Amino acid sequence: MSEEKPMHRPKFRWEWNINTIAVLIGFASGLVAWGWTLKELQSGRQVNSQNIERLDLRLTKLEADARRLDNHELRLGNVEKQASDAAAAMRAVEGTLNGLAADMRVTREILQRLEAAQRGREP
Repeated sequence: MSEEKPMHRPKFRWEWNINTIAVLIGFASGLVAWGWTLKELQSGRQVNSQNIERLDLRLTKLEADARRLDNHELRLGNVEKQASDAAAAMRAVEGTLNGLAADMRVTREILQRLEAAQRGREP
């Protein structure tokens, strides 16, 4: 028969094969993409936080303005009511003055008649 040769372990050879290079580049680019994505998420959260603070300040200012407008609306309503009441009071005063003027005319006529009657009686 034939003689058996002893088996030897194959020698290690350091070779760069195209698949190894592609896998290493893919792994490195995956790490870079992961880092970039994490940075973008953190910067996006920071921008959103700033926007929320800005919107909160605007909302607070708008609420204060709304309260001020409600206060002005209440005051204007009171002024309009007072003006309406004043107009009604002026109409009442005008009515009273017209009545007094009529009474004054009647009183003047009476006085004129009395004076005329006294003149006519005196010699």
